[in-house]
Amino acid sequence: MQIYLPIAELSVNLFFLVGIGGAVGFLSGLFGVGGGFLLTPLLIFSGVPASVAVASVTGQVVAASTSGALSHYRRGGVDLHLAMYLVLSGILGAVAGVAVFAVLREAGQLDLVISVGFLVLLGSVGVLMLIESSRAMLKARKGVVVRERLPNQHNWIHGLPMRVRFKKSRLYISVLPVLVIGLFIGFVGSLLGIGGGFIMVPALVYLLRVPGSMVIGTSLAQVVAMMAVTTMLHAVQSQSVDILLAFCLMVGGTVGAQFGASAGKYLRGEQLRGLLALLVLAVAIRFGLSLIITPSDVFSMAVQGIRQ
Repeated sequence: MQIYLPIAELSVNLFFLVGIGGAVGFLSGLFGVGGGFLLTPLLIFSGVPASVAVASVTGQVVAASTSGALSHYRRGGVDLHLAMYLVLSGILGAVAGVAVFAVLREAGQLDLVISVGFLVLLGSVGVLMLIESSRAMLKARKGVVVRERLPNQHNWIHGLPMRVRFKKSRLYISVLPVLVIGLFIGFVGSLLGIGGGFIMVPALVYLLRVPGSMVIGTSLAQVVAMMAVTTMLHAVQSQSVDILLAFCLMVGGTVGAQFGASAGKYLRGEQLRGLLALLVLAVAIRFGLSLIITPSDVFSMAVQGIRQ
């Protein structure tokens, strides 16, 4: 069943859109990520213009993350105080990211920046996560007991000024790294159309030492608020949000996130991180290939704007 996407200006199979939305929503609930790092590339590889894919996926990320966040909130796994700081700085980053998005689109460099951005960001994060998760799994097989750091075991980051107490996470840390993390993820998320959970989760675990029971829920709560603002900004400034495309992805994503949140209970933390690392690296490799392989059609018939 083909449907016409008015903003993307192409016809796509309805079941394909709902299906990939559900699959990515499942991953969102499973790993505690927005899923945009996978969904945006899938749409681009399927022929959807990069600008429309980035802007429209933000709406799906909101729907999928909301469903997963509510599941974790009901279990008491969301630190709202910590999420508030991440959201406030994330919104500022999103405003800057949407502004840069518009400039790059006007200059005709948006596709290149998105491809290079995905390659560098996903490649580096995926390699680091894969190394860490592989070491943890090898130690577990050898019977080595890996003791997790307690929340009160701080590193140099926690010694920075402007310390705030986050009671639910049992932390008393500087708010500066929290704001920097939120600002960075907001900027990258709005520019590349990703929720940033695959960056947020490791940052909360290894930098801020947030307890594992609070990490995924808090990450999803931040993603919901930040990407909701990003969607509105893209709709107003770049007019690239395809409502029909976003709705089809939301339908599948909302259902898939519920199954993902339930499935996550049956896997250990290092297994989840290992699987997520493989997914991240696979997407990075695909973008790398797209940059070095000559396309089948090296010419474009697209109409370019004439500068006065």
